[in-house]
Amino acid sequence: MDTNRLSQTLASALNEQMTKEAHAAQIYLSYAAWADSQGFGGIANFLFRHAHEERNHMMKILEYILKRGAIVKVTAIPAPPKDPENVHHCFEKVFEHEVDNTKAVYKLVKMSLTEEDWATWNFMQWFVKEQTEEETLALNLLDKIKIAGGEKINSDALYTLDRDLEKTPDDARLAQDVTAENP
Repeated sequence: MDTNRLSQTLASALNEQMTKEAHAAQIYLSYAAWADSQGFGGIANFLFRHAHEERNHMMKILEYILKRGAIVKVTAIPAPPKDPENVHHCFEKVFEHEVDNTKAVYKLVKMSLTEEDWATWNFMQWFVKEQTEEETLALNLLDKIKIAGGEKINSDALYTLDRDLEKTPDDARLAQDVTAENP
């Protein structure tokens, strides 16, 4: 008896997204190691936490595929890109990566809508919200770096950013959560 409740197309796309999340974890891990080697322990801590978060996203998708009765296909993940040139470049790359991941999530949402797979559509809504948070967080960090001088950020500002990121929460306030009383 076939217990698979995912189309071949969606199962394949979910497996690809699982690999994409594993790759994201490797990117964050690589950037964290780079930041630590540059003496930015706080930035490294922040990036290591995000590497862990991306691995959790990968596991979430893996579990979903299994619970829908489909086959999980673990494939090789690409090597992370080369080390960033500086902190500003690091967070530009983080933002670009998150935008790319959002596009992949949207593709899965659209596929599930087209196929009328409401379970997968519902499952993917968590990822839509998560990607909104990830993009907002990366954009907020880029804004702070830009204010501090962008690529020409001075050592005092880098020191402060490094200390702040060590304690920065891993989520961002979203526009849909803002009210007139609490902007």
